[in-house]
Amino acid sequence: MRSVVIVGSGISGFTSAIYTARANLKPLVVTGMPLPEGGGVLGGQLTTTTEVENFPGFPEGVMGPDLMAMAQKQAERFGAEVLMDHVVSADLSRRPFRLKTVNGQEIEAESLIISTGASAKYLGLPNEKRLGGHGVSACATCDGFFFRDKAIYVVGGGDTAMEEATFLTKFGRSVTLVHRRDEFRASKIMLQRARNNPKISFKTPFEVVDVLGADQVTGLKLKNTSTGALEEVEAQGFFLAIGHKPNSDPFKGQLDMDEVGYLKVDERTRVMKNGKVVPGAFAAGDVADHRYRQAITAAGTGCAAALEATRFLEEERG
Repeated sequence: MRSVVIVGSGISGFTSAIYTARANLKPLVVTGMPLPEGGGVLGGQLTTTTEVENFPGFPEGVMGPDLMAMAQKQAERFGAEVLMDHVVSADLSRRPFRLKTVNGQEIEAESLIISTGASAKYLGLPNEKRLGGHGVSACATCDGFFFRDKAIYVVGGGDTAMEEATFLTKFGRSVTLVHRRDEFRASKIMLQRARNNPKISFKTPFEVVDVLGADQVTGLKLKNTSTGALEEVEAQGFFLAIGHKPNSDPFKGQLDMDEVGYLKVDERTRVMKNGKVVPGAFAAGDVADHRYRQAITAAGTGCAAALEATRFLEEERG
């Protein structure tokens, strides 16, 4: 039996761990592990990026993996325990909550903080993940600054792609939006805004079939979806804007989610089932945030969830 179990080891999870550990609740952090079918990754999305320049307190920037290593060390300093395992199913119908892991462990929790994050959708190209952080990115807000005066390509056809492409015009010398069809899913206003931007050009109907470069992105291989013809283009930046998938699968059927899978929470980070609060269960970070998806907002909700869990236990115990 644990007072607090935190599922997920991104910045929201370790922020929750720092706060609950300082409250002497001895939290258990179940990290998540890389699995063939997906699953969590130790340290969350920050471990897949390079330099983070917009996290307060680091005027010279900080490497994403270093930031997460420091957050884990800080949580452990106050008494948090870290378990390298991955939650595959949960029973939140009664308390204590019961979690099962991929390694067969069963964990009981008086309170639960779900901070499993979200994963950017990738195309599955041969060199896409290899060049992640070296010209390949899924976050224009995070990484756009590094592509000043560069040739940037964005893949996608929805509002996110239009928004990312428009944002990247602040930095790149050119932004090309690639989509496999001539029609777009984006709303008319977002599409028109992109079309009206002189720095954005459209390349349709094309799909990206590979990312080129040894240690850094130097170009893309494209395929015309109508003719099948291949061509290579010069590029220093390749941004994926085809959406994110919240890592909420272990809680399907247990909690309220939107149509994509993001957990629904109230203003106090409490998760819901059938529109009602589930006492003792909270969510933080990108698993419940489809709008901002920033490290600092994830840390903020991690703090909030920890404070709410602490108060919940105090009130329950009298």
